[in-house]
Amino acid sequence: MSKLTDLPKRILIGRALRSDRLGETLLPKRIALPVFASDPLSSVAYAPGEVLLVLSIAGVSAYHFSPWIALAVVVLMFTVVASYRQNVHAYPSGGGDYEVANTNLGPKAGLTVASALLVDYVLTVAVSISSGVENLGSAIPFFVEHKVLCAVGIIVLLTLMNLRGVKESGKLFAIPTYVFVFGVFAMIAWGAFRGLVLDETMRAPTADLEIKPEHQGLAGFALVFLLLRAFSSGCAALTGVEAISNGVPAFRKPKSKNAATTLAAMGLLAVTMFCGIIGLAMATDVRMAENPAVDLVRDGTPVGDSYVQNPVISQVAAAVFGDGTFFFVVLAAATALVLFLAANTAYNGFPLLGSILAQDRYLPRQLHTRGDRLAFSNGIVLLAGAAGLLVWIYGADSTRLIQLYIVGVFVSFTLSQTGMVRHWNRHLRTEKDQAKRRHMVRSRAINAFGAFFTGLVLIVVLSTKFTHGAWVALLGMVIFYATMTAIRRHYDRVAAEIAAPDGPSDDVVRPSRVHSVVLISKIHRPTLRALAYAKLMRSHTLEALSVNVDPTETKALQEEWNRRGIDVPLKVLDSPYREVTRPVIEYVKGLRKESPRDAVSVIIPEYVVGHWYEHLLHNQSALRLKGRLLFTPGVMVTSVPYQLESSEVAKRRARKRQEWNAPGSVRRGPAQDRSGTAAQESQESSAKHG
Repeated sequence: MSKLTDLPKRILIGRALRSDRLGETLLPKRIALPVFASDPLSSVAYAPGEVLLVLSIAGVSAYHFSPWIALAVVVLMFTVVASYRQNVHAYPSGGGDYEVANTNLGPKAGLTVASALLVDYVLTVAVSISSGVENLGSAIPFFVEHKVLCAVGIIVLLTLMNLRGVKESGKLFAIPTYVFVFGVFAMIAWGAFRGLVLDETMRAPTADLEIKPEHQGLAGFALVFLLLRAFSSGCAALTGVEAISNGVPAFRKPKSKNAATTLAAMGLLAVTMFCGIIGLAMATDVRMAENPAVDLVRDGTPVGDSYVQNPVISQVAAAVFGDGTFFFVVLAAATALVLFLAANTAYNGFPLLGSILAQDRYLPRQLHTRGDRLAFSNGIVLLAGAAGLLVWIYGADSTRLIQLYIVGVFVSFTLSQTGMVRHWNRHLRTEKDQAKRRHMVRSRAINAFGAFFTGLVLIVVLSTKFTHGAWVALLGMVIFYATMTAIRRHYDRVAAEIAAPDGPSDDVVRPSRVHSVVLISKIHRPTLRALAYAKLMRSHTLEALSVNVDPTETKALQEEWNRRGIDVPLKVLDSPYREVTRPVIEYVKGLRKESPRDAVSVIIPEYVVGHWYEHLLHNQSALRLKGRLLFTPGVMVTSVPYQLESSEVAKRRARKRQEWNAPGSVRRGPAQDRSGTAAQESQESSAKHG
């Protein structure tokens, strides 16, 4: 089967890389920015719209609160960025929020953070892909008509790109991310120039529409609650900020410095674009509604179900550049593409966090293993499967999915910053150098403010989004927490059970005797080889064992056995129900019951075939027997392989592939030897002319 899948695997993800090439996959800052920050950068495509959607409940009059909400998001973004810059310097190993909470607040807090992050990474993929499909669907109806299929297809494509390796996927993602950032800044600059310098009037496609408020004249607590809900929706701009602190090991040296610089650049770009789009949306009279078919009104009549509500960024681009112009099309394409690529933040964060959790025995150990391209392939595939399932359940509807969003990330923000405060307190108790103490006090103040602010936002998010779907995210966190706790308990139990004892025990006491049993069906070459091997073991007793399924064949076997004069006693077990496995298991258990201190060695002859389909035709009884015997204490199972001609052909074919050289490689020589050969030729030439 591995031969059958080898060629497609190489075509899709490339040739395997040696472990010593891991350093070549490290990222410079210009590539790390789109790889780790594509999520918060791309969130400006939908976060401003989420703010306006919530405010529209109170009508257009509530839109004048949007600049203040944007200001609160900016303050929060700078607070979080400043806090995480302390994290990447203090914990550069890549554990991020999990390591900070685990080290300073204890394993339960660490596991809570890990659960929150894993849920948030899955949601990042689902929300980003669904939003991208919706943006693309406004131009190409096929994507709207087949949202789930298209979203799942893009998840599969992103998975393959990431399986090729972090550096390669980063190069692929860098261009559209930078085109998107440049396009948004160009739109903000040109819009500001047209409005402030040329004094031109720019109107969005929805400027002529009116909003029918769901609740008129909101005041007091109801208004405050609405503003808090709008703020919590705008906080979608902060998702993915923690990915840089989790991905510090993927940066080039000096890792912490480069990660901190990238974090600052990401924060500055994200808040500038967010505020710019909010400002242009206000200037161009963008109208958004949670239920546009009913709540958006043209000339006193609702627009109806046929109306397609485009995202805020598309409406602003149409107002600034003109609908259908070259720059409008470029920005629309870059926006849709960067929303797809925003999922890459999760594709880098989830597998790395999964690897750390697997190393700490909270997740299966397979997640700690790097694949052929030195990426954590198992974690990438697991993330893709979970996100695909979520997209299918929610019908790739970003409006429904985004209600689940943000909760996990603010849980990790709050616990991480609280852990950093305890980190600085611990170091301040022992540090004597005054300059270092001043630096620690300043860092502690930043983290303390970050913990307070993000904790406050977490309360707001939970109170405003819980009934709108946030409970699903909390349920996911509980499931992850319980699963990881159970996995750790299992690994701890197994480790304690198999630990080598210091003193004498039953495991180190030699069995008094060994009974060897060779399973026989017919007399052929594999049988004779298994018997020869069993004799070589010099067991205390040796016997051949066969099961009487067909009396005629059994009689022929006994006659052939006697004719050949094989000096091993043959025992035949009756099987009235024509079973093979059960009689053998019962016989072996009987031997163990008669002599509990003796060991039983069951020797099974097996064919070795060269083609995957031949496995279906051989060794099925042997596989079933081995599977059952593994659960029988005191029984050792030995396979004696017999290589058929097809396996020898396959071996020669594999050797030929291994020895194959690319055209010209014989003349050039292997890459690793070229430098040495060149140096030797240079020395010989010097000696000759010397």
